[in-house]
Amino acid sequence: MSNYRRLFVPGGTYFFTLNLRDRRSDLLVRHIGALRESWGEVVRVRPFETLAAVVLPDHMHVVMALPEGDADYPARLRLLKSGFTRRLPAAEKAEGRKGERNVWQRRYWEHAIRDEADLDAHVNYVHFNPVKHGHVAEMDDWPYSTWPRRKAELGFM
Repeated sequence: MSNYRRLFVPGGTYFFTLNLRDRRSDLLVRHIGALRESWGEVVRVRPFETLAAVVLPDHMHVVMALPEGDADYPARLRLLKSGFTRRLPAAEKAEGRKGERNVWQRRYWEHAIRDEADLDAHVNYVHFNPVKHGHVAEMDDWPYSTWPRRKAELGFM
């Protein structure tokens, strides 16, 4: 039995990694429109602020800030994953046990952001990830990232 426990902080800021079940897949970028639609729907029904995000072919990273008094990030992630899966063409959804769609890994990595230094480190990690994985040579070259918005906020544009 693990002594791992999730940390739920009302109004907290979190870093997440969500992986596709098939880590060789490019489903997330191939169907980026479906992911964007799902994202928009989640923000409308369960608001949160996206501080940083990057979508790679087989996984994504997000830094999100929850509204004051709200700690329910699992519902947001569940809605994001299920909304994306629901929008995929039938051929992309292999049925698993109990009728599940074998698109996403069941679990995800979460980390409660502790302070400004921790936030900066995770935002930088998110934006550098396409370079780290060899998809592009420069962060500016990856189209599925909040880096352009962050760059503008920092006054680099």
